[in-house]
Amino acid sequence: MKHILLAVLIIVFGSVQAQTKEKTRILLIFDASGSMTTQIEKTSRMAVAKRMALKIVDSLSTFKNVELALRVYGHQKTVDLKDCKDSKLEVPFAPNNTVILKKRINSLVPKGWTPIAYSLQECEKDFPAEKGVRNLVIIITDGLEECTGDPCQISQALQKKGIFLKPFIIGLGSSEQFKLKFDCLGTYYDANTEKDFINVVGVVVSQAMNATSCQVNLLDKKLRPVETNSLMSIYDAATKKLLFNYEHTMNGRGVPDTLFLDPLRKYDFVIHTLPPVRKNNVELIVGRHNIIPIDVPQGFIDFVCTGKTNYVDLKAIITVKNQYEIVNAQTFNTKKRYLCGVYEMELLTTPRIHLDSVVVDENKTTSIVIPQPGRLQINKSRDLVCGIYHVVNGQVKWVADISDDYFQSIIMQPGKYLVIGRSKPETRTIYTFEKEFTITSATTTEINL
Repeated sequence: MKHILLAVLIIVFGSVQAQTKEKTRILLIFDASGSMTTQIEKTSRMAVAKRMALKIVDSLSTFKNVELALRVYGHQKTVDLKDCKDSKLEVPFAPNNTVILKKRINSLVPKGWTPIAYSLQECEKDFPAEKGVRNLVIIITDGLEECTGDPCQISQALQKKGIFLKPFIIGLGSSEQFKLKFDCLGTYYDANTEKDFINVVGVVVSQAMNATSCQVNLLDKKLRPVETNSLMSIYDAATKKLLFNYEHTMNGRGVPDTLFLDPLRKYDFVIHTLPPVRKNNVELIVGRHNIIPIDVPQGFIDFVCTGKTNYVDLKAIITVKNQYEIVNAQTFNTKKRYLCGVYEMELLTTPRIHLDSVVVDENKTTSIVIPQPGRLQINKSRDLVCGIYHVVNGQVKWVADISDDYFQSIIMQPGKYLVIGRSKPETRTIYTFEKEFTITSATTTEINL
């Protein structure tokens, strides 16, 4: 049985090593408190815990890019002293330290108290500061916290800081109370029998090292995974650190391509549609191909200026209706995908055109067409204070200022307009003048002031 287990683990890790070159550091936190002398199936819990730790060390040490370390608690002071700081890094991280680890594990004698929270807090200093490394913790214990401090709170805080990923906890001689207490700390496993112990070692080591397959289904309104060609940014949900940028792709079979992600993390996905779509706290299930569905039904907006336009880089500002954040500034005579919904638009023509409720529907193109502009040529013979105005529904609206230059050219939309102003030196309001003019597509209108 022992040879079969090791062979299985080697096969698992062999496939994993082909998937990732990332270094992994695994800290074993070993319970050597006084209660480990308790019997379990005609042997002590300590003996079972040692065999479990030794098998984990043997399994992991055969692979590249893996470093191990050992922290022990409850092994220096006797129970009666109730020492809540009895925790020590016995073997620090280093390559090829298997012999030292196994020797130290074999030498441990159970004595004292159970300071799990303190040990977790101290392990922050055990991991070397290095980027691009997966830090993991495996706790082997038979007891609950006996000191002050909340192990769950500390674990979650250290995960959020990026010190380590979600820990594994292996409970010896445990009860239902163990699971309730440790579920918030990490992923909990019972090992109450020798058979449990063999299974748990295989599962924990496999999960610690093996990536899990998944695919992101970008769904249309009928929940079909047919949307694609959008950038996906994937973040660690705890630390908010950016992990990957992937362009969503359909594989050769016409289905979303497979990704391999670390199952010990939770993920936040951002799909860079217009506007972007988020899906937070995505958790992968080990041992199966995970489907991650995200609703992103999309249609198109096409901005068209008929004829030959003299506008320079004319754009339209687009927002979701009743929201203020700008979704995009789209250039005219281009076509762009947007999420299905209702939008407001400000066309940066002269004068500006506001569209209040533009509907984008799935797989359809909403075309916004404006006429070809004309040109206004202004010739001035004196200094003026004046501007161009548009009368809409009986209301005068400002369009543009007339500059101090004696000659000015403005590209404008077709329509009837007014120049309203006065001579700059004039001090009497009654000398305000108005002059009406018309702009026609593809023609120049000249006015003399």
